[in-house]
Amino acid sequence: MKNIFFAIFTLSLITIQTFAQTSEKEMPKGYENAKNGIAKGKIDTVQYASKTVGSTRKTLVYTPPNYDKKKKYPVFYLLHGIGGDHLEWFKGANPQNILDNLYSEGKIQPMIVVMPNGRAMKDDRAIGNIFDKDKVEAFATFEKDLLNDLIPFIEKNYSTLTDRENRAIAGLSMGGGQSLNFGLGNLDKFAWVGGFSSAPNTKVPKELLPNPEEAKKKLKLLFISCGDADGLITFSKRTHDYLYENDVPHIYYLEAGGHDFKVWKNGLYMFSQFLFKPTNPSTFTKYSVLGTPAASNIRNAKYPQILPDNRVIFKVKAPEAQKVQIDLGKKYDMVKDTSGFWNVTTDSISRGFHYYSLLIDGVAVADPASETFYGMSRMASGIEIPYREGGFYALKDVPHGDIRIKKYFSKVTNSWREVYVYAPPGYDNSTEKYPALYLLHGGGEDQRGWATQGKTDLILDNLIAENKAKPMLIVMVDGNFYGNGGGVAGFGMQQLNQFENELKNAVIPFIESNYRVLNDTKNRALAGLSMGGLQTLHAGVRNSDLFSYLGVFSSGWWANNTKLSDPQYEFMKINKDKINTNIKEFWISQGGKEDIAHANCQIMMKKFDEMGIKYKYSEYAGGHTWPVWRHDLYLFSQLLFK
Repeated sequence: MKNIFFAIFTLSLITIQTFAQTSEKEMPKGYENAKNGIAKGKIDTVQYASKTVGSTRKTLVYTPPNYDKKKKYPVFYLLHGIGGDHLEWFKGANPQNILDNLYSEGKIQPMIVVMPNGRAMKDDRAIGNIFDKDKVEAFATFEKDLLNDLIPFIEKNYSTLTDRENRAIAGLSMGGGQSLNFGLGNLDKFAWVGGFSSAPNTKVPKELLPNPEEAKKKLKLLFISCGDADGLITFSKRTHDYLYENDVPHIYYLEAGGHDFKVWKNGLYMFSQFLFKPTNPSTFTKYSVLGTPAASNIRNAKYPQILPDNRVIFKVKAPEAQKVQIDLGKKYDMVKDTSGFWNVTTDSISRGFHYYSLLIDGVAVADPASETFYGMSRMASGIEIPYREGGFYALKDVPHGDIRIKKYFSKVTNSWREVYVYAPPGYDNSTEKYPALYLLHGGGEDQRGWATQGKTDLILDNLIAENKAKPMLIVMVDGNFYGNGGGVAGFGMQQLNQFENELKNAVIPFIESNYRVLNDTKNRALAGLSMGGLQTLHAGVRNSDLFSYLGVFSSGWWANNTKLSDPQYEFMKINKDKINTNIKEFWISQGGKEDIAHANCQIMMKKFDEMGIKYKYSEYAGGHTWPVWRHDLYLFSQLLFK
């Protein structure tokens, strides 16, 4: 059914040319050259009086083939860069040919295209030091010239439609920044806005679009494009990131190229095909040629790349391999090109962090282009898929704590072990004592999990800065012991008892001897995910005189292992009153039904209800994954020590 729907939908896009851009994603080579035997538009130099500047100024005006003064046309304002003038597009891109060729193929609507000089000053030539203060300021002044002088002139002297839905603005580099600034700052004037390789004059996102809801209602299309090798790509990306977080529909189009006309010609080619037609925002994420390198890539690695629709492009060089796959839970066969690179584009991947492996001739290895993480009981690659709700663990301009790696000798295991300790902002410059949360990882992971995959420091930094969580130490403990293989295989009462002993007689004494922590029950908390949730249930419930707060994330006693669970329930039944009195917050959370712990957790909570154990329950959409557990920490830490 899905394939049938896709075929029908694709056919409708091809058949109904006025509905939206076709699936073509790049301008064909040589498309800017004039073609014989097609109708041609006309491009003229026109002068207009500018009260803003106090002079007569020049602009190029392109009128479409068969321009008829009896008809009304929409208008597209196309702006140049800092080193150009009203002729830059004409000299560098032959825009009249691109537009003529698109008309001849029925790909764009008839429109008037105005190419003005965006340097609004009396001597507006691109000479001397183009970065002089007065010349740079003249690009900002052009907003008044555009709105108060140029647009009225065009609408008086040409047969134009004058409503906002028939007015577009776009530009390259400095002109891209102008277009975003002026277009998004005047949504009553423009419904179509494009920035090609937008320059540093682009306003910061919150100034650019302070009211995202208004933009959603008024914008027909917001188009942001850039070359992947452009040094200014960060300005386009920060705008895209803000739009994505605020769910403002837009096209983020990346292609191979630098800060040059190859990219800008393609921007004009793509953007113009959308203008003054009905749009379908649900397709906007489909157009980009390239993706954004994943945040989890090693320095300067271009792949893997994440496309706007969260498909992932993998590219791996292994010229001697016979078969290469990507294993992201689902295996994807890669295809080798003539240069020895293996390539594949995945389906759309769900939000957040995912482990993955390369399978090279059947051997699972880490991707050399990715950071590695201890998970799956071994070092594995990882990829971070962005999502809108991830702002709570974003790196922000707030005071930052740090994570310290500490070795300690455990008399319980008679071995050296390791903890990761988050110290809040200001810890080293204070004499204050802090409460402590002991935080546990899941099966196949270790004490590094919450620090790297879990983003613990960023979550707490942001919460503390917002006064949503109390400053606290977070102690990330290694829950693995001999006999459980670094995971849940063979996990049972022996391992639970080992952990309880280690926590009580090694970890807590070490922390309380070496850090400024409050050492009473009301200032200790224990929480863990999955396997760590079982450890929390065991050690926390049996030691409610040590912990006032317990957090159980995506876990629960196994319903099919009564040998393990029955003694736990029996202990809780006998000690119900003590547990309910001592534990201030018994917080249980998990993902939705796709969380593999969901059924066990539901059964366990029903047992708790029957026994009269008090707890709070929270559910966050997602599976048995780090996005859920990050959110669990985000919510749970706000309940602590208050």
